[in-house]
Amino acid sequence: MRAAWKVFCLFAVILAASLGLDHLLVPDIVPVAFAEEPQPSWAVMTAFLLRAVELIAGSVAMIALAVIVGGLIQRRVLTR
Repeated sequence: MRAAWKVFCLFAVILAASLGLDHLLVPDIVPVAFAEEPQPSWAVMTAFLLRAVELIAGSVAMIALAVIVGGLIQRRVLTR
């Protein structure tokens, strides 16, 4: 159970850091190559990378949270 908490906290921090970097480095860039107005390619690639990190970190954090909740439910059901 402690490992799941560590994974959850680690990926929550990674998610928060990538969100902060996204808003700091490329605030108005859409992570798609074809936008209405021209965008520098480095900004598009950076936004794409940060968005990928955000999605992966968020999904791993949600899986870890589901494991934690499942363990708590299992512990409460088995102790009755």
